[in-house]
Amino acid sequence: MSDARRHAPATERNREPIAAILRDVLPASGTVLEVASGTGEHAIHFARGFPALTWQPSDPDPAALASIRAWAEAARLPNLRPPLLLDASTPEWPVDHADAMLCINMVHISPWEATVGLLTNAAKLLPVGGPLILYGPYIQQGVETAPSNLAFDESLRARDSRWGLRPLEEVVALAQSLGLDLEAVHSMPANNLAVVLRR
Repeated sequence: MSDARRHAPATERNREPIAAILRDVLPASGTVLEVASGTGEHAIHFARGFPALTWQPSDPDPAALASIRAWAEAARLPNLRPPLLLDASTPEWPVDHADAMLCINMVHISPWEATVGLLTNAAKLLPVGGPLILYGPYIQQGVETAPSNLAFDESLRARDSRWGLRPLEEVVALAQSLGLDLEAVHSMPANNLAVVLRR
């Protein structure tokens, strides 16, 4: 295994449940932009599982980009594009179109500006009806937050005061103000949610 390849244990646990959601919401063809691809393991798994779609990974971290490239080199999938250097918080992205967008475990491990940038650019890049799928832990109004998520939130804020679990209602309200409608919220393993928005 290449030294550049990173491994996130959670990827193996959540990739199939996420894939089950994607099967219901992704278009039959086109390009899926994955924002904050991390190690690249999800990109490989989903590109392999959805061969009719072109998968475009991205990340702001050079070490993550190296990991994605190393995994891609080993997998040699024809529908997997080289990763893009993309900081979600910036207003201008190096992309002019995406038929669907996916963002896994970024919203809580980044400043709020990254979520604002993600939703703003989704509203610009996606076609009418195009989905944005978010995955990760959230705080929900009227729903008790699992103790493990409260502890996780505390640890995130200790690492960076700008990080932390977001209230789902705030994310959805911002999305709707930009023209992205909430389609569904799915309960996922380990107290995570899959949130499906559509332009």
